[in-house]
Amino acid sequence: MKENKFSRWLHGEGVTSFLSSFMAILVGLLVGFVILLISNPSQALGGFKAILMGGFVDRKNMGQVFYFATPIIMTGLSVGFANKTGLFNIGAPGQFIVGAYAAVYVGVQWKFLPAGVHWIAALVAAMVAGGIWGLLPGILRAYRNVNVVISCIMMNYVGMYLVNYAITKTIFDSLKNQTKRVASTAVIPKLGLDLIFKTGNSSSSVNAGIFLAVIAGIVIYVVLDKTKFGFELKACGYNMDACKYAGMNEKRSIIYSMVIAGALSGLGGALLYLAGSGKGIEVLDVLAAEGFNGIPVALLGLNNPIGIIFAGIFVAYLNVGGFNMQLYDFVPQVIEIIIAVIIYFSAFALLLKGFIRSRIAHRNQNGPNANAELNAEGGQAS
Repeated sequence: MKENKFSRWLHGEGVTSFLSSFMAILVGLLVGFVILLISNPSQALGGFKAILMGGFVDRKNMGQVFYFATPIIMTGLSVGFANKTGLFNIGAPGQFIVGAYAAVYVGVQWKFLPAGVHWIAALVAAMVAGGIWGLLPGILRAYRNVNVVISCIMMNYVGMYLVNYAITKTIFDSLKNQTKRVASTAVIPKLGLDLIFKTGNSSSSVNAGIFLAVIAGIVIYVVLDKTKFGFELKACGYNMDACKYAGMNEKRSIIYSMVIAGALSGLGGALLYLAGSGKGIEVLDVLAAEGFNGIPVALLGLNNPIGIIFAGIFVAYLNVGGFNMQLYDFVPQVIEIIIAVIIYFSAFALLLKGFIRSRIAHRNQNGPNANAELNAEGGQAS
């Protein structure tokens, strides 16, 4: 009886998801250590310790982990939400930067808003702008059966160049080649986190945005798994024809999915640029890296909103820890390679999940209970 309960627990969705992601992380770290050995054998161990422990060096670094995690949690939720509904939202970079521009524009130009409302209005503007940017691919997919990947890629570049043009015409700081600094009333409150995660006189950039990201993950989890609306969205993703036969509006579900995914990415852009760190949107012909980083975060979290929260924190931890590797004579390019390899192996988490399930099922079929059943059958036959 105990073994049956343990087997059922081990075969549960949450356990297999955790084990598959954990194995992917271990494999990625192992490959990263091999790269360190090849590039600089004498400093490999110290460099590896730096990436593992860099986020715990001091309280400021711990705060920076949450700061960097905030936007990629949001883009990870965007990608994961769309994947749960049968859509691959590769348009997160475009939605992210369009939402970021809307938030910064409100933060710079709408100074007439009171302090308690200004930053909230900027966040809402970002969500609306990101949602609109996800709307068009949703409409094209629902009514013209246009591949979401193709339309999202196109919208990424349209969004990037449109934002570059809009910045130069509205809120451009020519000396820094980026947007102007937002008003202090538009900065997301720190809630004392900058004092908690502080080393000496140097404070981290962490703010209430990390709480908003966590709340967003919980809300998405509840919507997908506990509501009729979420059930319909997932059902249409699994089998659109069956949903149509059951009376569900599959076109509406597709559009809603892309709008919500776009709003999540847009909110991620606002949380990054309204953090009060002095960071502005630069006028560059490069897609937002935070949008693409949401893809591996969603993969590592196996598209589970709660898993995505922890995956985003982990990826941010690797980035912060990687900064300290330069103390061991590793060039920044090596750090990027290691992080890329770990992220690459996270894509195999789904395959590892299937492998773990098959091994557990095989163990259950050939374990002690199976032998007992065979013995019982043999006794009855005799």
